Amino acid sequence: MPLQYTPGPEDEKPERRIKILQVLFILIFIAYTSRLFGMQILSGELYRSRAQDIARRTAVIPAQRGEIYDRNFNQPMVLNADSFAVSIIPAEVPQGEIPALIGRVAEIAKIPRQQIEERIPTQYYYLYQPIEIASNVPFSTIAALAENLDSLPGVSWQSKPMRNYVDIGSLSHIIGYVGNITKDELTMLYNRGYQNGDVIGKAGIERQYDEILRGKEGWETRTVDVRGRRVGDTNNLREPPSMGKNLILTIDSSIQTLAEKALGERMGAVVVMRPSNGEILAMVSYPWYDPNIFNSNDMSNEYQALLNDPNKPFINRAIQSNYPPASTFKVIMTTGVLAENAFPRDQTVDCPGEITYGDRLWRCHIRRPGHGRLNLQQAMAQSCDIYFWVVGRDHLGVERINSYSREYGFGEVTGIDLPGEIAGFVPSPQWKDRRFHERWLGGDTMNMSIGQGYTLVTPIQMANMVSMVVNDGVIYQPHLLREIRDPLTGALEKTVGPKVLHESDIDHDVFETVRNNMRGVISEGTAQFPLNIRSVEIAGKTGTGEVGLQDRWHSWFAAYAPFKTDNPDEQIVVSIIVEAVNKWEWWAPYASAIIFQGIFAGQSYEEAVTALGLQYMMPIQGRRE
Repeated sequence: MPLQYTPGPEDEKPERRIKILQVLFILIFIAYTSRLFGMQILSGELYRSRAQDIARRTAVIPAQRGEIYDRNFNQPMVLNADSFAVSIIPAEVPQGEIPALIGRVAEIAKIPRQQIEERIPTQYYYLYQPIEIASNVPFSTIAALAENLDSLPGVSWQSKPMRNYVDIGSLSHIIGYVGNITKDELTMLYNRGYQNGDVIGKAGIERQYDEILRGKEGWETRTVDVRGRRVGDTNNLREPPSMGKNLILTIDSSIQTLAEKALGERMGAVVVMRPSNGEILAMVSYPWYDPNIFNSNDMSNEYQALLNDPNKPFINRAIQSNYPPASTFKVIMTTGVLAENAFPRDQTVDCPGEITYGDRLWRCHIRRPGHGRLNLQQAMAQSCDIYFWVVGRDHLGVERINSYSREYGFGEVTGIDLPGEIAGFVPSPQWKDRRFHERWLGGDTMNMSIGQGYTLVTPIQMANMVSMVVNDGVIYQPHLLREIRDPLTGALEKTVGPKVLHESDIDHDVFETVRNNMRGVISEGTAQFPLNIRSVEIAGKTGTGEVGLQDRWHSWFAAYAPFKTDNPDEQIVVSIIVEAVNKWEWWAPYASAIIFQGIFAGQSYEEAVTALGLQYMMPIQGRRE
């Protein structure tokens, strides 16, 4: 009988495995089918929206900055010009190809490779955010990039208006310039709505009123393919930008040009101000710079040259440079003597040309035989150092000199609406003891009495000093902004009115006497020749600041005109400093004469020079007060 084979447990294993696999495949199929059903049917709208979002790119539409005009609203100082910006989205560039892409973009767009590499360091390679690599790019460059777009993944461009500073000249220190926001600036300004890639004001009015000028950016979504090219205009969303407000300054362009030419190529500063309200009609600081250089993508060489220039063209000398006030300080001395009755105004002091004090011989600017006997009015007119040395040291004293200096605003910023103003300095015995561990001496008081020594002021503070005399003790805060207007309609939105900075309780009679004494400087004193012009009566004070050189000094002149008027709004204050680094020609009084002549005779610089006969003037030699 043949043997029969009886299946054992081992023979059933393959069948069980097949059944298990069948069940497993069925379960996987059910799971995938359920997932697919959920994605396509139940959540289809959600995923379609996500897919559409992935295919869309949101682009920022930059807002045009507001324009800036002079006080007459008919002379634009800053406009906007059409331009483009180029950006790269690093994460859209295939891995490892960014260095090669940078090289291609640099070659096509004529952008320095180093500039692109600095803006897209290796840690940015995974960002999906557009990074601007160049601004103010011309259309021809954009056309070249468009022709090579297929080989430039992640590269895009957009319209970005460029600041155009119109024949700006000496206005550069007032207007300033703009530039891309830095990391440090973004850290401080992020909570105020600023973002990476924003253009912000860096100096001057552009910085001071950046939030008013900058406007509000818009945005637009575009449907694009994998190369970033637009594939359709359907369902695009767009919010247009809002242009920044237009600013109307207090500057009078004709007076600015007049002051600029009157100062000429001399290192120094000019401030022309209306004392009745603090409006700045002109402000010149030489040397200046061209803010249009910041529109160039390769401006590093020019910028570095300006930074290295020993003449410091970025400094606005009207508000950012300190000078000894020299004999202009005798206006404050006169005020203190009169207000304190420290020395009878008619009592005289003998000026023999030099006096001895301590172990030093002190010489008046007029050597022997000196001025002779002088009272207060005559001492101011002739700018006699010996008179003010004696009265300051023996009768007024350092504490009261310090007090009246601060009463006039020395040692404090004026609050003018420009960034970077410095406060100057007024010394005191306590300060000298802390600073040098030395006792205040009578010689220190003598130096201070004629505006030498440690006292330092700015030209804008000097203008405020004269304004206080003109206004019987009131100083209005200097300001450059006059109006804010709507950029589309020109409608007036805000007017900046006068703001009292300081109001003194010194008697009216004191200021009237000071004004008369300042008029004496012009009618019979040190400024009689250059300032005794026919178009208007001027009152002021000259000053010659010693800086340790034997052949040149700072040349100061601070004045106002008309001397007397029934209309305070007609009066103008002029403050001028010509630095000692220039060839000595005692130019500040002559520059003032040209400015006053031009303003009150309605003449241009050339016409004023001719009317005053200064075109034939030879440089004046020797120290003058």
